[in-house]
Amino acid sequence: MTAAPDPRPGSARAVATGTWLDEVGLTVDVDPDRFDVEVRCGTESPAGGVPVTVAVTCRATEPVEARLRVSARLADVDDPYWLIPGLFYGENRPPGNDRLYPRFARPGDEPPDPARFVSPAWSFRADRAATCAVFVWGGRGLALAVDEQSPLGLTGIGFAHDEDGTARIHADFPYREEPVSYLGSQSPAAPLTQTHRWQPGERQVVEVCLYRLPADRHAYVPVLRERHARHATAPLRPWVDVAEAAELAAYGLHRWHYRPDPAVLLETAAFDREFNGNVKGLGDREAMHVAWVSGIPYASALLAHGRRRGGSQSGGSHPSGDGHDHDGPGDGPGPDDYVAAGAAVIDNICANLAPAGTFWGQWTAARGWGQSWTPVRGGLHARTLAEATLFLHRAVRAEAAHGVGRPAWSAAVRSNLDVAVRHQRADGNLGSLLHADDGRILSWAGAAGLTWVAALAEAADLDPGYLPAARRGGDYYARFVDEEFLHGAPEDVDLAPTSEDGYAAILAYLALWRVTREGRWLDIARRAADWMLTFRYSYDVHFDAHTLLGRYDFRSRGADQASPSNQHLHAYGLICLPEMIELAGATGDRHYLDRTRENLACFRQFVARVDGDFNAYRGMASERYYQTACFQAKGMLLTLSHAWSVGVLLLGCEAALDLTGVDW
Repeated sequence: MTAAPDPRPGSARAVATGTWLDEVGLTVDVDPDRFDVEVRCGTESPAGGVPVTVAVTCRATEPVEARLRVSARLADVDDPYWLIPGLFYGENRPPGNDRLYPRFARPGDEPPDPARFVSPAWSFRADRAATCAVFVWGGRGLALAVDEQSPLGLTGIGFAHDEDGTARIHADFPYREEPVSYLGSQSPAAPLTQTHRWQPGERQVVEVCLYRLPADRHAYVPVLRERHARHATAPLRPWVDVAEAAELAAYGLHRWHYRPDPAVLLETAAFDREFNGNVKGLGDREAMHVAWVSGIPYASALLAHGRRRGGSQSGGSHPSGDGHDHDGPGDGPGPDDYVAAGAAVIDNICANLAPAGTFWGQWTAARGWGQSWTPVRGGLHARTLAEATLFLHRAVRAEAAHGVGRPAWSAAVRSNLDVAVRHQRADGNLGSLLHADDGRILSWAGAAGLTWVAALAEAADLDPGYLPAARRGGDYYARFVDEEFLHGAPEDVDLAPTSEDGYAAILAYLALWRVTREGRWLDIARRAADWMLTFRYSYDVHFDAHTLLGRYDFRSRGADQASPSNQHLHAYGLICLPEMIELAGATGDRHYLDRTRENLACFRQFVARVDGDFNAYRGMASERYYQTACFQAKGMLLTLSHAWSVGVLLLGCEAALDLTGVDW
């Protein structure tokens, strides 16, 4: 693929500063025959950042298209570790990962192959990053941070590793993507690029901030907190309060996703109901995973909502929920309907275990109960099973508190956990993929088994024997947290690092700390939370006023990038809302509370308040918010309501309503 010509033809201009910036070769790259450059350095910040102001004046006698690059370097870096929050982690894509998206390979180790997204150098538009910063470590560390927008347009960030061992990080004003652009497809696109049209005599000022860091890769924390503080004064604008959001989510989950026969939560429901009818219901996915994108976690949230509202049914009956379209909400379901629907879905899942003794991965209307999305025949994904088990056990305890026994649910919890313990490896690995017939482990790769640690630790009240298995698992998976590269949690992204891996780690290590009160687990939980927050947007992305997200003034601060492979914003972080509040209290660190408040506020936007709200129906919520050029145009919204998107909002709201002393 041929890249577009770069309108930045000049030579690099070194900047003498008289500070440590001399060591990192701060340069401004722009055509010296057409532009004058002035550079000023500010006072070093508490996080070690030096703000650098670059003033550029155009000396050309006629308009010229150009961009400028500000860069810095580390010399003698044999094996660099890169971080662009939410976008790039180390090599970013393990060699065995079949899902193609940008990957770093050192010169000489692997030949550049842009057609397969392999390169020693990458440049990206800044809105792909949860915090607009690029980090590199190689014995010591260096970071460069910018704002998403400058007077020259959308900013760019990137890095390169030269054959002589020099690691470079840079910011482009405006952005350029190279060697190719990743738009969500397995095939690369021509580099996206933007230039600024300079007028004769025009003067513009841009700013970067450079940070000198220690060798510890976790040293990104003070930098990201400082950058977050830069934007945290902007107001959050949730559309509804927590109680109303819970009401809307419960209504939407029941109205659009629940079906009584068999009792399931359909994974998707189309915004456009006429379209759904015209394509024979394909907008409504007639399928249900047992957790993750549907299933027990959200059925339990529906049950909890009904209980909080005074629902008294013992469950198991099939309430209203015919799935037909109506013009308006009418009187709507009541608390008893929510209790019965949540219980019926859980009953259905628990009554249909796989031969191995675990849950099945997924139910579909066409095939009934079967395996997960993995192409491996008979494969069941560990994270999906473990998450179902964890939230089932929580539902058992919640129901017991209401005086309702659920022996079949308790038996299903034990059956799943017994399989996990039986096949746990001696070193603590619980496996990522197991066989539906006998539970044997089909893959040990990645950290998908980490969620079993949470389920085992919390089930120590059922059987103290589960706790030693949880400890072994916690010890094994701690290496992924230490290496700042957790991966494997979602079924559909193979071994990519994802925000969901961060949620799984928080659930696991907070559960271990809660049960044992051992400080080491709290330390790992804190480190896992810091890593998860690298995916959380620390600023409000700028949207064109003509787009849907721009027109509704969507505030992206608090939303999470799904993964470097799936570059869109999602709400899944709400699944560990109570753990994040618990972590804030246990550590005395208010930052975790503040970021969690932002998370819940963010997704109290775009839950449909009435039929027709943002072209959706009341109670619907989208899975994807497009904050950059990936899958769809920036500013668009996926026009499908997802059971998990509505469900995690309901989970988060119900947890928030149970917590005291927090101003949401």
